[in-house]
Amino acid sequence: MIVVKVKRLPHGEGIELPSYATEHSAGLDLRAAVEEPVVLKPMERAVIPTGFVFEIPEGYEGQVRPRSGLALKKGVTVLNSPGTVDADYRGEVKVILINLGQEEVVINRGERIAQMVIAPVSKVRLVEVEEVSQTFRGEGGFGSTGVK
Repeated sequence: MIVVKVKRLPHGEGIELPSYATEHSAGLDLRAAVEEPVVLKPMERAVIPTGFVFEIPEGYEGQVRPRSGLALKKGVTVLNSPGTVDADYRGEVKVILINLGQEEVVINRGERIAQMVIAPVSKVRLVEVEEVSQTFRGEGGFGSTGVK
């Protein structure tokens, strides 16, 4: 098991430590550390603080992802999904939420707003070449493999 150190900021007092909702959950639930409720009108976005700084170990990243229930029920998602928290970042983790629904949504203090998956990072070395190998798919991009 990987150890991730977490620092609680003053405005994070009283907010639950990020945690897994179930035994087999992949993501830690992040909660809103807002002082006052935030109202998101349709197509409006806001940066929501979590109240925590994470010390993610070298070789890992935090992937901030939407919560499926919030997306389905209210149309709210993480705008830059997945957001990346790098191992050398030592600031507060904040979440950019956007309301893609048709009604106003209120984000309250302590509400679960996103999830963060801690995942390994693969580093690569790029080598510039004149040609790349050929494949059956070739340059076929968006939709080129069909839907069935």
